[in-house]
Amino acid sequence: MGGEISREVVERGHAAACLLYDPDLHKLVLIEQFRPGAYGALASPWFDAREDSPWIIEIVAGIIEDGETPEQVVRREALEEAGLEIGRIEPLFHYLVSPGAMTESMFVFCARFDASNAGGTHGLAAEGEDIRVLVIDVEEAFAMLDDGRIINAMTIIPLQWFRANHEALRARWLGGRVKILIK
Repeated sequence: MGGEISREVVERGHAAACLLYDPDLHKLVLIEQFRPGAYGALASPWFDAREDSPWIIEIVAGIIEDGETPEQVVRREALEEAGLEIGRIEPLFHYLVSPGAMTESMFVFCARFDASNAGGTHGLAAEGEDIRVLVIDVEEAFAMLDDGRIINAMTIIPLQWFRANHEALRARWLGGRVKILIK
């Protein structure tokens, strides 16, 4: 240990996030919403204001309120942010968001849902939310990850996990039967 130092730490609370996956249609739901932190960060010279936007593509997520479990949060947020009820849910990991300056940690899940009627705009008016639901093919999500359209760790981390594990997850959720989708 070194000498005494002074640091500022932001007490943010803790959060839970969920990647929504329909193994029958082999589709994911991502959401797009305005983020004020991104607005400030993207104004820096490190980003190209012509290409980057504070409308961020994410997975559903929310702050854990008193008396809630992380799983309850993602079920609530899936309904509020995407208008979706989720079924089977699997915990993926729990990580520190930005340990150099924040106390926030993130619980991440992957949940099964039915994509056949997903879409639209959702969110709570009282929270000023205007959230667009994106129903996309798994391969398109991977392309978005690869070409930099997804720029937040909360979404990049589970999508990287999903890329490595989606075939086994799909087989498990479909009970060993995997539909072959022909376009």
